Amino acid sequence: MTRRVAAVDCGTNSIRLLVTDLDADAGTADDLVRRMEIVRLGYGVDRTGHLDERALARTFAACEDYAGVIAEAGVERVRFVATSATRDADNAEEFAAGVQERLGVRPDVVSGAEEAALSYAGAVRDLPGVEQPVLVVDLGGGSTELILGHDGVADAEHSLDIGSVRMTERHLRSDPPTADEIAACVADVDAALEGVRVDVGTARTLVGVAGTITTVAALVLGLEEYDSARIHHARLAVPDVVAACDRIVAAPVEERRSWPFMHPGRADVIGGGALIVARLLRRTTPDTLVVSERDILDGIAWSLA
Repeated sequence: MTRRVAAVDCGTNSIRLLVTDLDADAGTADDLVRRMEIVRLGYGVDRTGHLDERALARTFAACEDYAGVIAEAGVERVRFVATSATRDADNAEEFAAGVQERLGVRPDVVSGAEEAALSYAGAVRDLPGVEQPVLVVDLGGGSTELILGHDGVADAEHSLDIGSVRMTERHLRSDPPTADEIAACVADVDAALEGVRVDVGTARTLVGVAGTITTVAALVLGLEEYDSARIHHARLAVPDVVAACDRIVAAPVEERRSWPFMHPGRADVIGGGALIVARLLRRTTPDTLVVSERDILDGIAWSLA
């Protein structure tokens, strides 16, 4: 039986929509709509613990747009998942009420553990045969999820309060960042990674998802435009990924914006994410990174199947 569903993933930096027809019996998905808007909902949350009113306005405008798409598509079920930024905010109820008013559903403000499980489910569903166990790295704006599992099932996870927006706001204030700012960011990332409960060194396959990692992949691949088909399931040599991360961190924001694959709303914060990627890769054993365009958004959709 086919069911048309809509999944919305609202993170620290972006809000994304997927409308898809799911056939649970066949285990297939026929995607109709994939959309993303950079709304920076988590702007300043790390410092203030409060969702900025302008960020809320941008997010609500995107919700109104998505509501029209969902209605036109004749969707049967909708699930809206909110992650790091709203877990940390003291005015999360204002956000929840605004989403419900516009989309007719309340946001599920999921825990780090549930966020990790949804990310893993989405990332590995269409993964070709790979060595087990698989470590999925979901690097967002406010948090990074590390999930280790076998044969499509997550065995262990850890959500870290390090993400591209959070690290940039906390440390990388110059353009380009100074050596001292980079060192402070690296120290913060390393401290977070020291406490990881997942044994990342046991992973035989490393899968990276979400916008920072897919954009780093576009740089490694030398793309003239952002090309999901080229990026999805690309296998990248770890030294090439680290070199691309170093190039991103060193580049001024305007240079990053000039790269044809770079979303303009990501250019000013991707340096913080790139440093997380580079530091994490020092702790893993696979010599390649598999990049997936499937992630928590797909996991949310399949939770409705």
